[in-house]
Amino acid sequence: MGSLSGLRVVEMAGIGPGPFACMLLADMGAEVIRVVRPAGVREPAGVTPDGPATLLLRGRRSVAIDLREPTGRMAVLRLCDRADVLVEGYRPGVMERHGLGPNDVRARNPALVYGRVTGYGQDGPLAAAAGHDINYLAISGVLGALGGRGSRPQAPLNLVADFGGGGMLLAFGIVCAVLEARRSGEGQVVDAAMVDGAALLATFVYGLRAAGVWNEEPGTNLLDGGAHFYDTYRCADGAYVAVGAIEPQFYAALLSVLGLRPSEHPQWDRDRWPELRAAFAAVFETRSREEWVAAFDGVDACVTPVLGLTEAARDPHNIARGVFVTDDGPLRPAVAPRLSRTPGRPGAPPRPPEDPPAALLAEWGLDAAEIAALGVGDGEVSG
Repeated sequence: MGSLSGLRVVEMAGIGPGPFACMLLADMGAEVIRVVRPAGVREPAGVTPDGPATLLLRGRRSVAIDLREPTGRMAVLRLCDRADVLVEGYRPGVMERHGLGPNDVRARNPALVYGRVTGYGQDGPLAAAAGHDINYLAISGVLGALGGRGSRPQAPLNLVADFGGGGMLLAFGIVCAVLEARRSGEGQVVDAAMVDGAALLATFVYGLRAAGVWNEEPGTNLLDGGAHFYDTYRCADGAYVAVGAIEPQFYAALLSVLGLRPSEHPQWDRDRWPELRAAFAAVFETRSREEWVAAFDGVDACVTPVLGLTEAARDPHNIARGVFVTDDGPLRPAVAPRLSRTPGRPGAPPRPPEDPPAALLAEWGLDAAEIAALGVGDGEVSG
């Protein structure tokens, strides 16, 4: 029984941040029913069909409902009658055109929280524009701060806008709104925009800029690869280590293992950072990554190996903590964060969605006539 046990969520099929938010809710015990389109029905703009290996879909059951049909629209409204939350990630106006916008749904269930996630938000000049993580990063100011000195900006996968600024903040907003709805009896709309979220995640950097200690030129600052003591270094075998020795005691320990003299390698002489990085690089190139791991074992110098996705699952610390799940399906991250009394658990890996079984729809309050109108028979629930 997770901490969100009893919370009922209707998830409209989408990609990226919406499914991630619903995965977080399901991991913590929420019951999530995922509404997908029947085979052959064109997806809304920006949405791709689910695949069986989409790990973001773990722990949910799915039903196929055609929103073009009046019976399909009514079925979703009936699901929402029993739900606490609806989540959708379409462009602004798509749900309204289906008669499933916030006003339509909350007219029947005023306590429902309506979670919406888009790139640019529900309003503004770009609200209806197409985009992806890299575009949202670009106009939030975050992408322009990434990359080495004199090099082009480099996107950090699609983690910052899609999943951090979008899905994670959507889940946070939903939980906030649900808590408030249980006090007031009134739901509300959660407008999670990935541009907003990416900018919010950069609050610390914007603070450094306001304090006058962050340069606009990428690759010249403390945390963006400008500092020689906060960077990655290639080893003799072509693998890399990560160095994050910011505090003076860690920097001193780092120099000691590298065999470098503190007097010749002043930490905060910014003019010498490029020179000192070259000196560090030359030393790290003399041993393999594993030799450096052994050399820094037990030393508080903030030096760690840079692991690949498969390697990370074999790391002793990650094994001890159970950071990854490997025993009943493909390699995937476990639930986070960890709650001491009501921990979450990763749901079963997803299966391809099937037609909605009668039993599942009945659990959500649809009567026999409504189920028959959808042409649904009994069957195994997917997810």
